[in-house]
Amino acid sequence: MQELVFSTGEMPAGDWRRGLYLGRIETAAGPSPVLVRDGILHDMSRVAPTTADLIRIRGWEQQGGQALGPLEDVVTGAAGAPTLLSPVDLQCVKAAGVTFAVSAIERVIEERARGDYNAAAALRGRLEARIGGSIRSVVPGSDEAAALKATLIEEGMWSQYLEVAIGPDAEVFTKAPILSTMGWGAEIGIRSDSSWNNPEPEIVIIADRDGVPVGATLGNDVNLRDFEGRSALLLGKAKDNNASCSLGPFIRLFDDGFTMDDVRAAQVDLVIEGTDGYRLTGASSMAEISRDPEILVAQTMSEHHYPDGFALFLGTLFAPIEDRDEPGRGFTHKMGDVVSIATPSLGRLVNRVTSSKAAPPWSFGVGDLMQNLAGRQLLAPGDAA
Repeated sequence: MQELVFSTGEMPAGDWRRGLYLGRIETAAGPSPVLVRDGILHDMSRVAPTTADLIRIRGWEQQGGQALGPLEDVVTGAAGAPTLLSPVDLQCVKAAGVTFAVSAIERVIEERARGDYNAAAALRGRLEARIGGSIRSVVPGSDEAAALKATLIEEGMWSQYLEVAIGPDAEVFTKAPILSTMGWGAEIGIRSDSSWNNPEPEIVIIADRDGVPVGATLGNDVNLRDFEGRSALLLGKAKDNNASCSLGPFIRLFDDGFTMDDVRAAQVDLVIEGTDGYRLTGASSMAEISRDPEILVAQTMSEHHYPDGFALFLGTLFAPIEDRDEPGRGFTHKMGDVVSIATPSLGRLVNRVTSSKAAPPWSFGVGDLMQNLAGRQLLAPGDAA
């Protein structure tokens, strides 16, 4: 339920009067793809029933749709306004991990500490001193990276996380099932049995069925540090849970005014505000990413085929280690935390934290969507196949 309300000067999209934005809203009839063009929100459901279809047909500037009015008048977050949904629907949701030096070091700490936050602090200083500078300067997959790997193996400091940080192959995993992602204003879920977790503010690339990047959005790749720290084989339980992934508010489509270079130069800001008065700020600079976004997209595509395209989380520099309560326990979420992720070109993604158990169950799947679209006569013959 959208309980958060936009202020007058803080619209969900960034440069929404000039940029071209693709998203989804919940209408009385069901979910509908929308375009924000010249600041006007257009219902595109009669042009294409899903955002995946709208991306496939292209020609966004020329497509008509039903004008709903200025974005600031239509989407306010107030009672009666359309609910903003996650901007993806049929796309696979993938994520690249350990793409920043700090995240690599933190993953090694999780692994060595076996998910125990009390053991993590002692490891952090030693590992940062030994490999921090080297891992920041090395190019993944290079001869220098291979030499660093050999040295770390000799010193007994090698880790599977360092392999994906500086080796030739990136870590790419499936973050969430189709249609399970949350949008702006929705609650995001943390497993109720997790005691060490954090948000991961990221830029997410949207690629078409051929693996060609078409735009970008913001995402929260909710992370359970205790689960993954106990074993990398628990990655699925650490990452894929009810309501554990949010995207939005809109996909900004690439054009002359917004390109991959803007993604490469972006800084993603994070604010966490608790009901207890706690406040934490952080930032992730894309300039410090170790693998270029286009390389990550290409490695995700690999030899696989995504007929409806995919969304790819690019990873984050943010790894909170500040103590929230007891000294040495670091950061972990509390229920009711409000997480705000923002960058000027893409806007602001805001969600409130709850448990995956308490969050509304995910019950609207692909079959439900096809039945809904068919009932609205939005499917051409063969589209539901």
